[in-house]
Amino acid sequence: MSKKKYWEDVYYSQPTNNELVGNAKLTAEKAAKRGKTLNPVIITGNKIAKSWWGIAWCNNLEKYADYESRLSRGKRYVKLGSVVDLQIDKGKINARVQGSRKTPYKVEIRISPLSEKQMENITAKCGLKVENLNKLVSGDFPAELKDVFIGEDGLFPKPREISFNCSCPDWALMCKHVAAVLYGVGARLDEDPLLFFSLRGIDTNRFVDVVIANRTEMMLENINKPSKRILSDVDLSEVFGVL
Repeated sequence: MSKKKYWEDVYYSQPTNNELVGNAKLTAEKAAKRGKTLNPVIITGNKIAKSWWGIAWCNNLEKYADYESRLSRGKRYVKLGSVVDLQIDKGKINARVQGSRKTPYKVEIRISPLSEKQMENITAKCGLKVENLNKLVSGDFPAELKDVFIGEDGLFPKPREISFNCSCPDWALMCKHVAAVLYGVGARLDEDPLLFFSLRGIDTNRFVDVVIANRTEMMLENINKPSKRILSDVDLSEVFGVL
């Protein structure tokens, strides 16, 4: 009998929902007994992400897939709680994804840091309005800053700036486990959008300090310039009929 290949049907069957949920539960129980803390992705409702930035991140994933089926399977996995652990650090994502076997697969995703030009561009955009900065610090990104994320020099990584690795035997460039993790990142960004900066190797505290300093400097430069919105005495008499 000839030896079967991975890509033949006998090895390509998908685990059922009950199998995935059950295996994820066992993994959580084993981790708890060992005193290990996992950081699972928990999806509530039908949508993976609810904020505009989280949704935009998920939509952006299509640029990285070589097989459309991996994306749909990734969505299924993350919605079923198969991403049992997700850790986001500067330029790196480490995760564990439950599959058909009892032991989760290890997923590592690396993202290139921003260039100096990109940093200058993003810093300038975030510092244009004080209210935007306040929202930025509180984790509520205003829609007018969308280009900070999805623009040409935005925070979203381009395909050449991102690399994947999974311990599963899938031959695809993006397997369903990697896809599940990337969708999980979109859900995690809903909770803490400042993780966008960590993903691109940015120290959030330093970034905010620089934005504030640049904004303050710009305000001081304009402090002695008369505002066009201030009416002169002549203007007041003409407008209100004051003698």
